[in-house]
Amino acid sequence: MSLNLQSLLQRLEKIVNIPSPSGYTEEVLAAIFSELSQFDLPIEITNKGAIIAKVEGREKSRARLLTAHVDTLGAMVKEVKSDGRLKLTKIGGFNWNAVEGEYCQIHTRDGKTFTGTILMHETSVHVYQNAGDLPRNDQHIEVRLDEKSRSKEETLKLGIAPGDFVSFDPRFQYTASQFIKSRHLDDKASVALLLSLLEWLTTAEIPPYTLYFYFSNNEEIGFGGNASIPEEVVEYLAVDMGAIGDGQTTDEYSVSICAKDSSGPYHYALTNQMITLARENKIPHQVDIYPFYGSDASAAIRAGYDIRHALIGPGIESSHAQERTHIDSMIATFNLLKAYVSAEMID
Repeated sequence: MSLNLQSLLQRLEKIVNIPSPSGYTEEVLAAIFSELSQFDLPIEITNKGAIIAKVEGREKSRARLLTAHVDTLGAMVKEVKSDGRLKLTKIGGFNWNAVEGEYCQIHTRDGKTFTGTILMHETSVHVYQNAGDLPRNDQHIEVRLDEKSRSKEETLKLGIAPGDFVSFDPRFQYTASQFIKSRHLDDKASVALLLSLLEWLTTAEIPPYTLYFYFSNNEEIGFGGNASIPEEVVEYLAVDMGAIGDGQTTDEYSVSICAKDSSGPYHYALTNQMITLARENKIPHQVDIYPFYGSDASAAIRAGYDIRHALIGPGIESSHAQERTHIDSMIATFNLLKAYVSAEMID
């Protein structure tokens, strides 16, 4: 069985459209749990809400763990302003200009959802001569609610209050030229790939080692898959996006293999194995370094786990903004994942 592209894209679009900023991931985790249930696998829910699924291998004394994170960037209501609009505080690392003009949802603590738009307070060029010059920061960015509210009291009466989560409209599109355009491809593209890998494993031979699939839910705030790692795990592979920009080798048509990020180098031998497997299987790949980047794998290392760690993933253009990748990069990543889970461990 090869990669089912239709199934992959349907999975991706479904989970991309479920709001899941870090700290507000229950709905997307429930959807993933439902997907996993069809594979009839042992599933563990951690105290932090992450999901770990287990695929038995021929050898059980040593295991591999593969992870992708379901949480995304987002925001939280910091203040209800006197005019009824909302000041925000960021969840995760991004610039306000990356979401300026974006539609959003406000999720209240009592389960209501409201819509709005993220804008500069001084947006109208017919009123504010310096509209284009002002800094995009917490002082000037706000949410214009799609409600008849012109005062703090009216907004509070709706049930909106500080501490409510705010999610961004992903605007998912799959183009005729096979580009995937959407917010939150970091890291929902990898989540969809791991689910497709599990689907493939149901028809494949038993893998040489037990595999754990870890769907983490706090990566964007720095402590994703850094706990509840089974004792027998010796290799930890984070599947997360590769970043594209000046001086980078990563592209939208290959699988990226990270040699180093802000945490330092990834495990030498395991990273070499990724490169070797890509070469041997003629998988388009790029080895790269990401200076302002961290992953679930680096979080696990910082937490003190004695593991070999590596990082691969699809190349994502304009990361932490309006992201894009190509189906070729998804296929390349899937093929490297297949090769890895079928290979012998490094000595």
